[in-house]
Amino acid sequence: MHWHKILLAVILLSSCQSKTNSEAAKADSSAASTQTADNIDATQNSLDGMVWILGGIFLMGSDEFPDARPLHEVNVKGFWMDEHEVTNAWFAEFAKATGYKTVAERALDPKDFPGVPADQLVPGSAVFISPGEQVSLENPLQWWHYVAGANWQHPFGPGSSLKGREEFPVVHVCYEDAAAYAKWAGKRLPTEAEWEFAARAGQPFQTYYWGEELKPKGKWVANIFQGDFPHKNLTEDGFANASPVKTFAANRYGLYDMEGNVWEWCNDYYRPDYYQNSPSANPQGPADSYDPDEPGAVKRVQRGGSFLCSDQYCVRYKAGSRGKGEVSSGADNLGFRCVSDRKAP
Repeated sequence: MHWHKILLAVILLSSCQSKTNSEAAKADSSAASTQTADNIDATQNSLDGMVWILGGIFLMGSDEFPDARPLHEVNVKGFWMDEHEVTNAWFAEFAKATGYKTVAERALDPKDFPGVPADQLVPGSAVFISPGEQVSLENPLQWWHYVAGANWQHPFGPGSSLKGREEFPVVHVCYEDAAAYAKWAGKRLPTEAEWEFAARAGQPFQTYYWGEELKPKGKWVANIFQGDFPHKNLTEDGFANASPVKTFAANRYGLYDMEGNVWEWCNDYYRPDYYQNSPSANPQGPADSYDPDEPGAVKRVQRGGSFLCSDQYCVRYKAGSRGKGEVSSGADNLGFRCVSDRKAP
């Protein structure tokens, strides 16, 4: 879904946001820098908090999802990968060092939103808000809301902050934001093949990245949604939203949260038919994007699912499944991690 533009147009045209939220969002945007991803220099080059992934051959994809077919053999080279998602603390270092403002913090261009009054064009992002009652799963706008002033520093809106959330995954980052951080850190975003290879962690082909059972030994092993989506979250795993990194056990490669918690950006453009002609050696993704659900939107692959995925809706924490996101859009369940091509240890 093209959250950044579609949600904004829908919510603003219905005049649903409050004056308080609008004023807070304008205050944030008034300090916005012109610093963008193109202006970022690579100033960091540390492998701290990264894990070496040896590389090898694996079976990629899933027969359960149309855009993950066919299953195909892929060979990836070795690479370093962040052991967990980029945290608020890490991203804060980047923002302080560079003055970078995320897309969700920047002033909006009236040309992108014809018909919306200029005084209502305030920056923000998509936040999950439970509808409080059972609703049709056909319309995500019943639980996704454009919240003026929501961004990585205010994950739930202007009244929220990062206090006590330093070790949570950074969220409300669009593709450009993630790529800018990766460049500054001397890293890059993973290819989709690298991400899945790391998530499978050398295990035999199975339903979930952690095994065949949703709850091994009766225990939740990932931050996903339990209950009736979207109105009744039982929080049996302990979390209604994102959880701190390293809350759940790492996989065999020492990587945390490769399923659930927050979606993670990959570098590949998204096409549902890419696997039909994907090269077997280090695939980099297609040359352009296409999503028949939104033909005009430029999308990149997202992987791993989030705290909102359940066996009733999404289920994209399953092994080999794929996600997608419009490149200028963020949400409170969307983050990323990086990889590096530095030499093997």
